[in-house]
Amino acid sequence: MRISDTLADGFCLSIEMFPPKTERGETSLRAHLERLNRYNPGFISCTYGAGGSTQSKTLEWCRWIQQDLNQTATAHFTCVGSTREELLRWLGRAQDAGIHNIMALRGDPPDGQADFKPVDGGLSYANELVSLIRRNYPDFGIGVAGYPEKHPEAPDVGTDLVNLKRKVDVGADAVYTQLFYVNESFLRWRDDCVAAGIEIPIVPGIMPITDFARINRITSMCGSEFPADLASRLEAVQDDQDAQFEIGVEFAIQQCRELIDAGVPGIHFYVLNKSKAAERILDALEFAPQP
Repeated sequence: MRISDTLADGFCLSIEMFPPKTERGETSLRAHLERLNRYNPGFISCTYGAGGSTQSKTLEWCRWIQQDLNQTATAHFTCVGSTREELLRWLGRAQDAGIHNIMALRGDPPDGQADFKPVDGGLSYANELVSLIRRNYPDFGIGVAGYPEKHPEAPDVGTDLVNLKRKVDVGADAVYTQLFYVNESFLRWRDDCVAAGIEIPIVPGIMPITDFARINRITSMCGSEFPADLASRLEAVQDDQDAQFEIGVEFAIQQCRELIDAGVPGIHFYVLNKSKAAERILDALEFAPQP
């Protein structure tokens, strides 16, 4: 099933994971994904490490998702460190592995580089990657990233929106957003996307708060606004992991309810390879798990 198919019949839940570094982590992740798979997500996506460091692992996990979980997989794919020919070879491997969906991203600069610089013969922007995929593998479903609070490297919101429109115009099927914690920011940005002529589905990305220090680091890196009252509540219990978890889950439930009421076509959960928080949220939203 392709990304466009998962969104065609109404609301689509999707889950994002990353390849663990140890056998213990792999065993744990399989158990967590089996639990989340009971909620019948439209697909499970697997990230692609910095500098392409998990290329093979990404495909291995996508194969497992499709063959063992009997679930649609989406493979993340970036421009980092690869020539056009190397990118095309990887896409051929993905097709041979039975993968039908790609999350096409420029990727972050490798460690030690302040700015993104393509290798000789490589690509500089995500829209070039989308175009490469669409020209050479037209049957792939393609998701792209969107930034409700602006990409950290974009000079302004208008420029960032122009860049998103480029990705859409060359063949993206859906936009999946960076995490955010202020729904009003997402809804305003969604309106701006529609006004700019972006007509494909825009799916909000949600990362439940289970560890305030970790989320604080992530939001600082990506430039996402964090509500002051929520930060105060979490800081008051910074030595109590269970209390942080409860506050974070409660906030995510309310955030998702508001987004669903606002008519979003789905929710993309960044689960950080754990299932407990997402299960609690989905149960509260009355997503019935299958046996």
